Amino acid sequence: MSVTVLEPRELRARGFEALVNSLGWVNAVRFIQQYESSPLDYTTERARILPDWDAKEMVRQMQSEQK
Repeated sequence: MSVTVLEPRELRARGFEALVNSLGWVNAVRFIQQYESSPLDYTTERARILPDWDAKEMVRQMQSEQK
């Protein structure tokens, strides 16, 4: 049996593709999150960056951008 050593980028891409094929997209991401910690806090960053709009205001803003 021949073993091909992949470049790190290719290894990550194929590995994640295998996870998605086996587990589905959501569970593949959940699996990866168990092993990769981040000092970032998505909820805090999202609240800081995104405007405090409800759905109606978001649609209104999108429609005004299209004009």
